[in-house]
Amino acid sequence: MAGSTVLAGARVVLPTGIVENGRVIVEGGRIVGSSPDDTSSLDVSGHWVVPGFVDMHNHGGGGASFTSGTVDEVLHGVHTHRLHGTTTVVASFVTGDTDFLGRRAGLLSELAEQGEIAGIHFEGPFISPCRKGAHDETLLRDPDPAEVRKLIDAARGRAKMMTLATELPGGIDSVRLLAEHGVIAAIGHTDATYEQTVEAIDAGATVATHLYNAMPGLGHRAPGPIAALLEDERITVELINDGTHLHPAALELAFHHKGAERVAFITDAMDAAGFGDGMYDLGTLAVEVKDGVARLVEGDSIAGSTLTLDRAFKRAVTIDRLPVESVVQAISANPARLLGIDDTVGSLEPGKDADLVVLDENFDVTGVMRKGAWVVEPQAG
Repeated sequence: MAGSTVLAGARVVLPTGIVENGRVIVEGGRIVGSSPDDTSSLDVSGHWVVPGFVDMHNHGGGGASFTSGTVDEVLHGVHTHRLHGTTTVVASFVTGDTDFLGRRAGLLSELAEQGEIAGIHFEGPFISPCRKGAHDETLLRDPDPAEVRKLIDAARGRAKMMTLATELPGGIDSVRLLAEHGVIAAIGHTDATYEQTVEAIDAGATVATHLYNAMPGLGHRAPGPIAALLEDERITVELINDGTHLHPAALELAFHHKGAERVAFITDAMDAAGFGDGMYDLGTLAVEVKDGVARLVEGDSIAGSTLTLDRAFKRAVTIDRLPVESVVQAISANPARLLGIDDTVGSLEPGKDADLVVLDENFDVTGVMRKGAWVVEPQAG
């Protein structure tokens, strides 16, 4: 970009805390530490400036599916989420035939190489039929390490995460394989016991896919996976903070046990996010979105969400009453760290990409910048 930009007068959320009447200085697409010449200043007094959101679990948006859409449709879905502050997104696939998923991974790996997406997440097909949620049961498989390796290879180094029911045959060996290749092994859509979950964590699993959802509930005699995932500091838990997937008490419980540094807000969005109610397809399954809630036509199971991360942010600070700094950590810094990209995104620090979000006093998005270019340009305060 030509010249430089200073955002002045806002509350700026830094890794060290909130700076009142702060300034963020952008030059050449990156955050810099001092004001250069040829600077245009934008007064954003009364606003917040926070890092761009990082969504590590997202299936689509704007009417586009990351699992089945064309390249242009995928880019449209990515742009839809950028308009809502998500400057970094991982494209998540729902369950499909492994050959099909391999072809999709090869296609989307090109978008990852171009920097349009941050990588690929395979949610299925290696999940439990007992906890399948909105996944086609006829396509589910046990996590054979050879097939896991096939998908990793198809992604050409761009596979970031795979969700597994680690209690299934081959599950533990697959966790070890993923860890060896630098791919996050995420426990989810699982019917595991407490003991089986501990075994998977010891084998190298580091993430809980949308904690509480698609897994046995917490029991006092059979605590199941939730207790193991909450108590272990090696695990970061994904949370879908849309008011449908989680009761506020469940959110509070997660933050109490994990601390802000081990929580990652995600959308688990499907293509209806940012698009509206109606009939959609999620993989091979029909979905009806009504009043913003996505459910399977057959079975009535929740089918992902229509959430965007700006709504998750606003809900967290206005309804759940979480500190802004904790929400920024969960929605930007933590997922960036897990994805191994926190050297460039996830916080407002000199040398990092100028990915940021401007929020008004009501925590609504008024500006979005990605790599120094405005996606949504704010008006002067």
